[in-house]
Amino acid sequence: MYDYFLGGTQNFPADRKAAEQQLTLLPATRVGVRENRAFLRRVVRYCAERGIRQFLDLGSGIPTAGNVHEVAHQGRPDAVIAYVDHEPVAVAHARRLLHGEERVTVTQADLSHPADVLDAPGVTRLLDFDQPIAVLALSVLHFVSDEADPAGVLAAYQRACAPGSVLAVSHASGAGLSATQVVEGLRIYDQTPTPLSLRPAEQARELLTGWSLIPPGVVPVVEWRPDFDVSEEVRSAVGNGWAAVGVKPSASG
Repeated sequence: MYDYFLGGTQNFPADRKAAEQQLTLLPATRVGVRENRAFLRRVVRYCAERGIRQFLDLGSGIPTAGNVHEVAHQGRPDAVIAYVDHEPVAVAHARRLLHGEERVTVTQADLSHPADVLDAPGVTRLLDFDQPIAVLALSVLHFVSDEADPAGVLAAYQRACAPGSVLAVSHASGAGLSATQVVEGLRIYDQTPTPLSLRPAEQARELLTGWSLIPPGVVPVVEWRPDFDVSEEVRSAVGNGWAAVGVKPSASG
């Protein structure tokens, strides 16, 4: 669905059907997805400017224009990117698209099982966990149920990473939506392989336990270090999600 919302062509009939239902319910969804992609670009640039050259993209889906490897390589040609997704069709498609990219791997694994991700050959071959890594969990944790313990999942990645590593999260919350929109939106996703779990911004600090939040902290996606002034129209269109970025402190800090 994500690629369809972006206007891409790397999607399937089931994606398009569910996406059209979502757009009928919430026409601003496309704006929100576009702004989430802009957040990805800002985060990747931020990490590259910090000297980070390793990226672990969890729940990456099918890489489309402006994805992590393209943005990272603009600032760090030596950057390496490990994409991870659980969906076999998306992984197979991504591998075809990225064939020949020496500094990129695509791994089929479920992000909610960190040990499987961290031990995967496509991850261990590319990433050195003794050096800082940018862990990207963008627009994906709301597909991890409470029963799967998303805070515990992120804690496992935190333990595996070296000090100076960065975690970036964007998450749907349902804030600003009517009860009907929330119920109907959840129903649409319940019909897909990836049901939705909305979480408020107040839960962000629990999810990012062990990471030191970078200013401006937990904010709407469009307000995390925007490149341009954000219009009220865009702000209201994406007001139902939040973003946060944290750094793993040193043992002494």
